[in-house]
Amino acid sequence: MKIVSAGGSEHSFVIEVASTEKEKALGLMFRTELDDNQGMLFPYAAERGLQMWMHNTYIPLDMLFIRSDGTIARIEEQAAPLSDRVISSEVPVLAVLEIPGGAAARLGIKPGDKVRYPIFSGS
Repeated sequence: MKIVSAGGSEHSFVIEVASTEKEKALGLMFRTELDDNQGMLFPYAAERGLQMWMHNTYIPLDMLFIRSDGTIARIEEQAAPLSDRVISSEVPVLAVLEIPGGAAARLGIKPGDKVRYPIFSGS
């Protein structure tokens, strides 16, 4: 998977896809590390409002909420480990990409940037 910034720089991530409801419910819970270039994608069948949380998640994460055309609609940076606070997409999205906390800021990833992956129509 690649994320392309408005300025043209590209960032590659090796991702796991949480494709079943069981995988989506488990997500990255109980993990104690995530490499800088790793992430987990939570895809859905159609755009909708999504809610996430950090229950039983031991590492901080950035959550990228992605529209069906691959545009990043919103980023929740440094979601707090072990929090039950509900984190909303705020707008309809097709998927959420979780990457290591702080990666979005470190790499300059911002809302409006594009995610290149086969499920997104703009890929």
